[in-house]
Amino acid sequence: MTKSKKSSNLMTYAGTFGALLVLCILLTIASPNFLTPSNLMSVLKQTPFNALVSTGMLLCLITAGIDLSVGANAVFCGCLAGMLVQNGVKSSVVLLIVAIAAGTLIGWINGMMLTRLHLPHPFVSTLGMKNVLWGAGLIITGSKMVSFSGLDGVLWLGSATIGGFPVSFIVVIIIYIIMHILLTRTALGRSIYCCGGNPEAARLSGINSANVLTFCYALSGFMAALAGIVSIGRAGICNGANANQPYDTDAIAACIIGGASFMGGKGTMIGTMLGVLIIQILRNGFSLLSFSTAVQNLTLGLVIIGAVLLDVTRERMEAKARRLAAK
Repeated sequence: MTKSKKSSNLMTYAGTFGALLVLCILLTIASPNFLTPSNLMSVLKQTPFNALVSTGMLLCLITAGIDLSVGANAVFCGCLAGMLVQNGVKSSVVLLIVAIAAGTLIGWINGMMLTRLHLPHPFVSTLGMKNVLWGAGLIITGSKMVSFSGLDGVLWLGSATIGGFPVSFIVVIIIYIIMHILLTRTALGRSIYCCGGNPEAARLSGINSANVLTFCYALSGFMAALAGIVSIGRAGICNGANANQPYDTDAIAACIIGGASFMGGKGTMIGTMLGVLIIQILRNGFSLLSFSTAVQNLTLGLVIIGAVLLDVTRERMEAKARRLAAK
């Protein structure tokens, strides 16, 4: 990594961390319950779902793509496990394997539609997949909520704690460390950045962009499946109707706030984690302050617009800096 890129990342981290700190200070002033241990643990329990789907979203954004099906994929994987429970399957191992395999397969299909079927942009194909999974989740469960009561192996990841600390958040930290190493220390990680930042250079370097992109979307599907398992553990049920929740927009906002770009070639796991925490603490603050759903949606919409504006402004400033350096 070049010195200029490291400096840019440090500035992004500082800005994002500063925004997170200001948000925490404001919520501490606005609500005496924000800094209580029980509320902070609640935030950590709620964070893993978005953190996991944001991991897959980040990979897709780095390649100048997007995966709008991450939330619906997570919900569908939970519904698939719920359908098996409805049909008498009681093995937690089988349910987990089926859910993870299904999520990964769906991600692989998203990648294949982009790289082999050459659909124009993943925005279109993954948006279509989101609606397919939403409908499929409702169909296979008969539009019913399915309980996983008694299936401790399935519930464990989303419900277990160690000393009051949620296991799911510990798993997220481990995954983020592994993904950070993958993106910064391996040839595959460099190929992912190259495919998004400079496709022509990737081609001339002999990088098989199609395989790299397919890998990114398959891994996004895998992360979505893990998020679906976490959601089952937290709620104890699956519900296909949740596929229409704004999970994908939360993930996009977290990644962009953390320094990723729609133009591709940028984004880090550290920045994404900071973005995820900002989104989750914002949602937690809405609950503490009893904001109406309308106000919540309005505010989060403005946050997403602001994130996109931040991305565009950042791109313009960096382009201007490059032009000045070339003179």
